Amino acid sequence: MKDEIQDTKNFIQELSEVLYNYITGIAPSGMEFILHIVIKIGLLIGIFLIIDFILKLIINSSSRFFHNQEKYPILNSIKASKVTNSLAHFIALTIVGGIQSFIFTGHLPSTTFFIVRMVNLGLVLIVAGMLYRSLTAFRNYFVIKQDFYNIMALNAISETVKILGIFIFSIVGICVIFGIKGSTIVGSLGAITAVLVLVFRDTILGFVTGIHVATSKSLKVGDWVSIPKYSIEGNIADISLLTTKINNFDKTISTIPTYDLLTTEIKNLQVMSESNTRRIKKSIYFNINSFKFLNDEEIERLKDINLISDYLESKIIELKKEKESLEHKDKIINGRQLTNIGVFRYYAQRYIENDPDIDQEGAMMVRQLDITPQGLPLEIYCFANDSKWEHFEQIQADIFDHLLVASKEFDLQVMQVSIKV
Repeated sequence: MKDEIQDTKNFIQELSEVLYNYITGIAPSGMEFILHIVIKIGLLIGIFLIIDFILKLIINSSSRFFHNQEKYPILNSIKASKVTNSLAHFIALTIVGGIQSFIFTGHLPSTTFFIVRMVNLGLVLIVAGMLYRSLTAFRNYFVIKQDFYNIMALNAISETVKILGIFIFSIVGICVIFGIKGSTIVGSLGAITAVLVLVFRDTILGFVTGIHVATSKSLKVGDWVSIPKYSIEGNIADISLLTTKINNFDKTISTIPTYDLLTTEIKNLQVMSESNTRRIKKSIYFNINSFKFLNDEEIERLKDINLISDYLESKIIELKKEKESLEHKDKIINGRQLTNIGVFRYYAQRYIENDPDIDQEGAMMVRQLDITPQGLPLEIYCFANDSKWEHFEQIQADIFDHLLVASKEFDLQVMQVSIKV
């Protein structure tokens, strides 16, 4: 076996001798070095492409047996990111680097020295590409697993690794090309550390924010958010190292610094969307001068309203029993009385409780707020059972359309600003 290998090596070297003599014979005077470099690199590239093609064919053919993403998520992630191609490149270039020393031996050693450095530089670039594609493979894996929080953390890490990788591999590439020791360049970085920190300030803040948001699981791509500082409301489209894009509901796109996710108040409304409920919290302002006690005639008239008829019957009986023991019971102000605003408040409560568009398991109340110069606010607080914006607005409008008109039945006056012409 050793003899066969030696014979093969001798045969290749004889061909190399013939090739060297041929190139030397046709090369113009003074151009031998350049012509040797061009032809040698051309031959090595040809050998590299052949080996690389064979390796990729073998690797990609074998991956066809693992096409099921759910069953083989790791293998599919690697295939989609083309890490296998980088691996084939690395193996092929390593083989080329190993055989070039005895293919081109004994002739113009300076060209061999140049080729070795080019091969080493190629290996550095391939390793850099392989690391970058490995990050993509991790991201593909989490996409298959639908793990959006880890995707966000990986985005922050990968962007940082890209920047540091470009910096580090640039140094390594310079060292390979010019034969400089890496320690010489790295040792000089201490003097400019402060400058680097200043230049990459936003990068560092974005990295920290991405890790924090992912670990706290407070936000993810696709979440419906509101940012009062910028008057933004929409869905997060992308969270990168430096910027976060938000698709606003008015079809515009807003971009904010990613570190604002850590330093700015952000309302995450996604829970509301996922539960398919949305809060209604809105008030009707009534003129206090329209409030009054209800007399027997008015109570009888309101008994025809189905939602409050039972309530009025029970209240009348209850109040009559209380008045029997009171002095001056004929005076309406003595003792408890029914008021038009109080009965309307109960009516509004019963109305939302019987509305099929209101979430019956959520909080439901009709309450008075502090009196304002515009009147007494009567607030409706409940949750619509449809969080879709247009449906929610329709449900809310239907409720207040009804209550605003129904208030007239109770002789209540809704406040509105009068404009003097």
